[in-house]
Amino acid sequence: MNKKATIRIRQVHSPIGRPKDQLATLKGLGLGRNGRVRELEDTPSVRGMINKVAHLIAIESK
Repeated sequence: MNKKATIRIRQVHSPIGRPKDQLATLKGLGLGRNGRVRELEDTPSVRGMINKVAHLIAIESK
């Protein structure tokens, strides 16, 4: 079986007062509320989204 690499992210800061594109990026990652955690496939597009909102999230180790 092919085991796909995943990355686990947690939102640690509020998007209040941030540009609308950053809020949209958080929603695209499945976040939007402090403390919410998502495990996503580790792809270049997801990495780009993470880089855009890196100041609002934390990457957790497995």
